Amino acid sequence: MKKSICIIACCWTILSFAQEKDLKQLESEAKEHLALGNQSLIRDGNFPKAEGEYRKAIAKNPDAVDAKYNLGNAYYNSEKYDEAIVRYAETTKTATNKLEKHKAFHNLGNTFMEQKKYQEAVEAYKNALRNNTKDNETRYNLALAKKMLEEEEKKQEQNKDQDQDDKDQNKDQKDQDKKDQGDQGDQDKKDKDQKEKGDQGDKKDQGDQGDKEKEGDDPKDDKKNGEPKDDKTDEGKDAGDKKDEPQQGAPKPVQGQLSPQQVKSLLEAMNNQEKKVQDKINAKKVKGNVKQTDKDW
Repeated sequence: MKKSICIIACCWTILSFAQEKDLKQLESEAKEHLALGNQSLIRDGNFPKAEGEYRKAIAKNPDAVDAKYNLGNAYYNSEKYDEAIVRYAETTKTATNKLEKHKAFHNLGNTFMEQKKYQEAVEAYKNALRNNTKDNETRYNLALAKKMLEEEEKKQEQNKDQDQDDKDQNKDQKDQDKKDQGDQGDQDKKDKDQKEKGDQGDKKDQGDQGDKEKEGDDPKDDKKNGEPKDDKTDEGKDAGDKKDEPQQGAPKPVQGQLSPQQVKSLLEAMNNQEKKVQDKINAKKVKGNVKQTDKDW
């Protein structure tokens, strides 16, 4: 029984030694890749090669704080800010001392400032100062981030007020447009009604005028009314002049001849004269001889 326990203990010791040896080997290899990455980035300025070496170092030793931090710096200098944030955040979690945490949070704040994420930058700088209260650079960056955040919030508030004013103005304009359209519609309706009334009035006037003309042109209407139609050339004549005019159908007198009326009057005068003459003759029969007289034509 004791022999079995000793064998197990020996195996465990050998296994632990092998694992420790492997871990040291991995850490050693990670450091080699880290050094190659620094050399490629700083001396040669070869970012793609440096990125590859840093990734290899992290793969060999996931707790390699320097490899993650340096890779974050490489991304930051290449303006790959999203990738830099990821690596700095990983560094803050795996760092084992305050100095490492302070540097990671400080650079994380700088990255947020580049993206104009001022609220996140303020929180990152605060965390950096919690790990190193004496760093004046971090303190200055924190004050700057707060100032930028206040200006951004003020600008957002102004934009919000402006948007509200624009909405109110647009609403007022729409209401005014609707009112104007309504007024225009009422005016158009009034104009239409007025036009219809005018058209009806014109039609009525034309109808009345047509009736008058029809009545004036129809000789039957003149007979019904008992009034003869006057000629336009007879306008202005009085009733006496119209009576003296010969009736329609009567023969017009020829110049130098007596009219039938004159002949009739003359005959009546002759008869009267003849009666007077006869009366005188009869009177002379009693008193004496008849005296012959000429006829008074």
